[in-house]
Amino acid sequence: MSLDQVRSIADAILYEGYLLYPYRASSHKNRSRWQFGVLGPPNATAASFGEQPGMETQCLLAPRPGPAAVTVHLRFLQLQVREVRSTGVDGVERPVDQLTVDGVPVLSWDEAVEREVVLAAVPLGDPTDTVHEVPGGEDSEPVTDARGAVVGRIVRRRLPLAFRIRTRTVVDDGFVRLSVAVRNEHPEQAATKDAAIRASLIGAHLLLRSHDAEFVSLLEPPAGAAAAAGRCRQSRCWPVLAGPKGTTDVLLGAPIILYDHPEVAEQSPGALFDSTEIDEILTLRVMTMTEAEKAEARATDPRAREIIDRCDGMSPAGLQQLHGLLRDPYRPEPAAPVEPAADVRDVEPAAFDTAGAPWWDPAADASARPESDAVVIDGLRVAKGSLVRVHPSRRADAQDLFFAGQVARVTAVLSDVDGGTHVALVLVDDPASDLHDWYGRYFYFAPDELTPLTVQETARHREENRS
Repeated sequence: MSLDQVRSIADAILYEGYLLYPYRASSHKNRSRWQFGVLGPPNATAASFGEQPGMETQCLLAPRPGPAAVTVHLRFLQLQVREVRSTGVDGVERPVDQLTVDGVPVLSWDEAVEREVVLAAVPLGDPTDTVHEVPGGEDSEPVTDARGAVVGRIVRRRLPLAFRIRTRTVVDDGFVRLSVAVRNEHPEQAATKDAAIRASLIGAHLLLRSHDAEFVSLLEPPAGAAAAAGRCRQSRCWPVLAGPKGTTDVLLGAPIILYDHPEVAEQSPGALFDSTEIDEILTLRVMTMTEAEKAEARATDPRAREIIDRCDGMSPAGLQQLHGLLRDPYRPEPAAPVEPAADVRDVEPAAFDTAGAPWWDPAADASARPESDAVVIDGLRVAKGSLVRVHPSRRADAQDLFFAGQVARVTAVLSDVDGGTHVALVLVDDPASDLHDWYGRYFYFAPDELTPLTVQETARHREENRS
């Protein structure tokens, strides 16, 4: 399979968080960018807030007969400082935040350059350890007005980058566990935030392509690989199968947690960068910007200009496309291409008897009383106010990783229309737990993900929190 088929996903990861709505250099949101996949310089001081220098992913392969190998693609962004200089009447150039030329702003800004390093056909056997360098540089271009007079200059500067890629393999239950580690090797100290990010690998992620071997899903491993999959360890890089469903020769190691065979929604016309925001909502927000705000966004970054122009030129039909398509959730996925699933947007949902009360009124289902309902877990009654220990097992949300072992207070016990039970919680040690109560925003877990504290444990825990 060609890697071009998965580059749309890889590019979305590369630029996720690159620039945030409202896409203007002056917005506070864009003074702290580069949210994901940042490998900082190893000699960064605490004052620089530099990110950790390394990441590592471990994955499983099922070898076929023959000399199995893996091609490693490391992709990242190299920061490029765009400095605008204004030419004074004395002919001296001076750095400025903004230069207005014929009514059009030209802004200083931090851009980025795409980089990709390829280790071709690394054998699944001997370990490898290679150091790579990406050169720095400086480019400049004059800024001229409508008369052709030079009024300034744009200077773009990049620091050189150095990094190490290590691979090693271990045989585990008949499978090959491959480890790929990347580490920033920038030799100089970074004492400020700007210095640290300029010496970082940004949006770093891996694309691995196998030769004479198949990658094994770590999210849904086959029965024979479950134990070996459980022994794989990840550090700031999570592997998932990539490409069309059913293919096993490409793996994506991403700085965010994804599912196997991730896809860009077919309704999405282009990147928006803004930390997984919903396309329709973000497009509508761009449309509400003033012309002055749009002009600043266009001057901030060429990619911001593309977003503004695309949203401005979107037709009503294109905007409607962003609204998505509701498909029948009970229709099974076809094994082979068939007619598209029926559009059920105009189909009325099945009604239920509400005894004349509006569906949104609690009186529509008087049998449900979340504040007093209870569920029995491990022989103990759990209701509002009970203390429980959380053991997430559904893999429903990345945040679940941080809830494991935490003590939480039950705020309600709820039932859904399918007969399932859900327990609403707030973490006892969360400083914002009172705000969650006030807003009515809780975390929801199934009963089998909770262990109720005994009477003695509850009393001890409450006593400790008082002291």
